[in-house]
Amino acid sequence: MHEEKAMTISLDAKLKGSDMDFVSHAHSDHIAAVKSSESMLCSTQTAELISTAYGIAPKLVGSKPEGVGLYDSGHMLGSKQLYIENDGEGHSLVYSGDFQMMKSVTAAPISIRNADCLIIDSTYPDPRIRFDAREEVETALARWVARALKSGIVLFKAYAMGKAQELIKILNNAGITPVVNKKISAINKIYVKNKIGLDYASAYDEGSDYESILKNNFVGIVDSRNFGNLVEAVGYAHRKRVYTSTATGFAKSFRFNVDAQFCLSDHADFRQSLEYIDAVSPKKIYTYGPNRDIFAANLSALGYNAEPYQKKAIDAF
Repeated sequence: MHEEKAMTISLDAKLKGSDMDFVSHAHSDHIAAVKSSESMLCSTQTAELISTAYGIAPKLVGSKPEGVGLYDSGHMLGSKQLYIENDGEGHSLVYSGDFQMMKSVTAAPISIRNADCLIIDSTYPDPRIRFDAREEVETALARWVARALKSGIVLFKAYAMGKAQELIKILNNAGITPVVNKKISAINKIYVKNKIGLDYASAYDEGSDYESILKNNFVGIVDSRNFGNLVEAVGYAHRKRVYTSTATGFAKSFRFNVDAQFCLSDHADFRQSLEYIDAVSPKKIYTYGPNRDIFAANLSALGYNAEPYQKKAIDAF
């Protein structure tokens, strides 16, 4: 009889009594456990981003337990999947965290492990949502920016971590150096430190080309909650038309109050999720997150052995 005590690992959630807290990446909706955790499991890049963006110094686990592995998820810098060799019943298990199958210009490509059980993110559970190829979206975005710059200034509203850096890289590939605000600049430095080259300008960085770039039509990337007021202020200060844009997977479902929106997601759509599931080849699938019920129902309708995952942790031996 197996007498060894299970180790409880929380999954992107705060859970009282957990032995270890896995944080798949540094976005704010995944770091609930960070402040209280005494033993956090994550990538070094995720720890750096959390420290920079939120001013929290994570208390990291000394070393990964035997049989526990972290694998790139393709979502953003430092994002990882969690692999457990033994869940206590002799089964291997993967928790996906946020993931995507298409290659991002600022994240390592996804690395897939086979497992008996899969706990999968449910951000996009609807088969009707299908993302276009990233190369097509990136090309359309760059062309729109080039046209808009002929007659004015372009401002993107973007998440400061992940999406802002992706936009910078796409613009760089089109020969454009954008200006960014203070928070995005601070996060950029972690990307650059981790060998993700980004060419940008900021008023808060010494030696930046910020002032010279502002003398002409330019592209700005900001995460301001007061985006509308900023657009008005920039237009008034420069006496020029300001074109607005955003880039998000939700552009497939919603219309935003901007001049142009681009469906650029760092998540997998339903079709990509099926591709991922088939690659992992699990015997059992658990859907995780707010959309877990509808995702499990849609997977079951296609013949997959799927059900919603109701817990916030897993056990490892």
